[in-house]
Amino acid sequence: MPDEGSEDGALRRLFADYKYFWFAFLVILVDQVVKLVVKFSMHPYQEIKVVGEFARINFIENKGAAFGLTIGDLMAKIGIELSDETAKLVLTLFSILAVVVIIYLLQLVKHTRSSLPYFLAMILGGAVGNIIDRVFYGVWFAGINDYEGGLLHGRVVDMIYINLIHGKFLGIELNLLPVINVADAAITMGIIAIIIFQRRYFKLGKAAGDADNEEDGEEMTHDMVHTETPSAEQTH
Repeated sequence: MPDEGSEDGALRRLFADYKYFWFAFLVILVDQVVKLVVKFSMHPYQEIKVVGEFARINFIENKGAAFGLTIGDLMAKIGIELSDETAKLVLTLFSILAVVVIIYLLQLVKHTRSSLPYFLAMILGGAVGNIIDRVFYGVWFAGINDYEGGLLHGRVVDMIYINLIHGKFLGIELNLLPVINVADAAITMGIIAIIIFQRRYFKLGKAAGDADNEEDGEEMTHDMVHTETPSAEQTH
């Protein structure tokens, strides 16, 4: 077993203390590699059939949030008009704030013996993956982009299309899953998993809190006994 003070021991501690952040980094890495392969090997709106009409690689560049939602469209619903550039900037800043909150939550639960930290890490990795697109792709790939970008004004690369429900119902166009990317998938799976298992996580958190309170109570009782018990010298 390596000495805790040795280089191997330090590396083990680094991995153990930040393993969930390393997991988030893995999500970011996979997301960015897939995006770069698509961006440099396909042209916008090109499609490659993987499983017939059911699963396709469809390269689009999304100026909105996950699943093609845009802040401008959402704000317009409540009567607030935003330009596309302002809406993208608001979305980027909001995403960065969300990442800060997720990092804080992950720090709080990183020692929890459950899958919750992994699901938070998936959401964190997905959020950072899309932020990289919005912040830097407008600068890094200015020479090949078919839009006017700039710092904080890049577009998110999407490519995964699964045709689960597509058609019209009561005159409404239905499409259960629009074109997404690895980051969107990680965020979605992380959120769904947390919603499904929230009761289990809450019980674990409550049990851990009760255990800590019980230990604190035992320590306080132990200290009081030692404080109140007279010494041998005092009894004589």
